[in-house]
Amino acid sequence: MPNQYKLITLCVLSVLSGNVMSADADEVASSLNDQQSVAVTIYNGNLALVKDQRKVKLNSGLNNLALRDVSAQIRPETALLRSISHKGSFDTLEQNFDFDLLTPQKLLEKYVGKMVRVLNVNPATGVETSEQATVLSANGGVVMKIGNRIETGMPGRIVYDNVPINLRDRPTLITKLQNKTAGDQSVELSYLTGGLDWKADYVAELSPKEDSLDLSGWVTLTNTSGTSYQNAKLQLVAGDVNRVQDNYPRAMSMRKGAVMAAEAAAPMAEESLLEYHLYSLDRQTTIAENQTKQVALLSASQVPARKELVLRGADYYYNASYGDLGQKLKVSVFIDFDNKEAAKLGMPLPKGVMRVYKKDSQGNAQFVGEDHIDHTPKNETVRLKLGETFDVTADKKQADFKTLPRPAKGNSMFESAYEIVIKNAKKEHVSVTVQEPIPADWKIIKESHPSQKATSNTAVWKIDVPAEGKATLSYRVQVKY
Repeated sequence: MPNQYKLITLCVLSVLSGNVMSADADEVASSLNDQQSVAVTIYNGNLALVKDQRKVKLNSGLNNLALRDVSAQIRPETALLRSISHKGSFDTLEQNFDFDLLTPQKLLEKYVGKMVRVLNVNPATGVETSEQATVLSANGGVVMKIGNRIETGMPGRIVYDNVPINLRDRPTLITKLQNKTAGDQSVELSYLTGGLDWKADYVAELSPKEDSLDLSGWVTLTNTSGTSYQNAKLQLVAGDVNRVQDNYPRAMSMRKGAVMAAEAAAPMAEESLLEYHLYSLDRQTTIAENQTKQVALLSASQVPARKELVLRGADYYYNASYGDLGQKLKVSVFIDFDNKEAAKLGMPLPKGVMRVYKKDSQGNAQFVGEDHIDHTPKNETVRLKLGETFDVTADKKQADFKTLPRPAKGNSMFESAYEIVIKNAKKEHVSVTVQEPIPADWKIIKESHPSQKATSNTAVWKIDVPAEGKATLSYRVQVKY
């Protein structure tokens, strides 16, 4: 930190020690010490609903209530303040959100054009002198007029008379109220804010036979909103909630290094909410400022799973002569499981990343791949692509191609033949699903293995390949454009 800012910081602390942070003598200040409870509902996509209940003492008539430690990314137009203990006792006349926070540089900027005192100590005598100065500029440094001279840089310690009204040490919502009942009241401030987000992360461990998995789900919360939520009631909404995009800038978030905290607990309770799903934590939790926290979402053991090896082709080589189409082509590895009660699950799964592990011969869990899943309702199938096989490869070629006579004006017809040799270096046999997307109007006129028309443009074969051996799929197809 430059010396000039160190000196300014010392002076700021001396100003704060005078307890002048209450910007207005008539202002009623409320901090987190007044908080009775807080509830946080976090949505996907950097959005949260905060309900903050506090006990405040209001005067009869006009009040300026300063609610400190609200989110620095509050959407002020969504703020709603109401009395819980004395319903209808006050009317809200005006709201102001002060997000310009107190720093040495900000304080200096606010005093441009104003008088300050500059203190200097004679290094030889130790005598301190004071001079009046006018701050001319604080842009990229400081420029001051001291007497008849102009000085740049930091001429000495700067002493300020007070802290400007619109400069706060914490994000503060100022609410002007017309109150009917004097005394203590319990009030609730609710608002939408950015800076709070969540995502689901899953860990799955495959069984040795790769026919089942153990699944655990975690919710990862990130708080960069500029305040903490102590002992909060936490709820999460999974689903794609429509939001109107803002056309104006928000207060900047105060991002710092995040701290990871994990809390193991019973799975979160789930319920439907309109066309979304709501997950509720059955206990209170603290979401600290600039923190990443993990909370247990679900746990399931021995969920039946299916592994599938897939070799997928392309549709470009059915209307021209290509010859060799590739050597040692990669075969993809997929894991499927059903999100059903019968499969020991049956809970709506929020979108997130699922990481899969499998134990090696020494019992150590090794990472074998990950994939992103979308919001998955109950009774749907989860399909994960883990990667490409090492020991199972394929050689593919176009064995024949010819153009057939046009069946009608404007149409073209082609006939082509293909050979796919699948090689297996494993010590056990494997089954490979071959998927060929075939364009236009097509029909297979000859094949070495029976196919299935999975969709209007896809033919599928199931090919068994012996251990340390190979199998050949050949087929001939006619395509009409």
